[in-house]
Amino acid sequence: MPRPKVFTVGLSAAEREFLTKLTRSGVHPARMIMRARVLLELDVNAGPVPEQVVVAERAGTSTTTVRVVTKRFVETKGDVLATIGRKAREVPPVAPIVTGEVEARLIALARSAPPQGYNRWSLRLLERHVALVEDLPDLDHSTIGRVLKKRHCVLI
Repeated sequence: MPRPKVFTVGLSAAEREFLTKLTRSGVHPARMIMRARVLLELDVNAGPVPEQVVVAERAGTSTTTVRVVTKRFVETKGDVLATIGRKAREVPPVAPIVTGEVEARLIALARSAPPQGYNRWSLRLLERHVALVEDLPDLDHSTIGRVLKKRHCVLI
């Protein structure tokens, strides 16, 4: 006996037409087209809905994807674009090392007078001095160069 349908997909005529155009145009990302095909197959307003296995075969995907797309359709309260589009990343996977405060302190150090015995700052000299400052994270000379270039800071 098949599982009872927990999530149902009901599309309006305009949404159905939009998804049909989207799948036939071929100018959208493949995952978006695949999700649109799944939604079109699961539409209860178009007629009886086949089993998830049949829908997965027709859409060229797995039953897990069919389940995830239907669940996301219900979670987005029927928003078709939010269902077929990519989720926006909330936070980057790695926190940035160079923050605004670090940039400001680095630029202030680069603008200051070079240490005694040197005519000017070099990236490697800045790297050595940044390593000595306790509040600043250890930065590579290439990272320091990128920060200074980004802020149009010229070493004098």
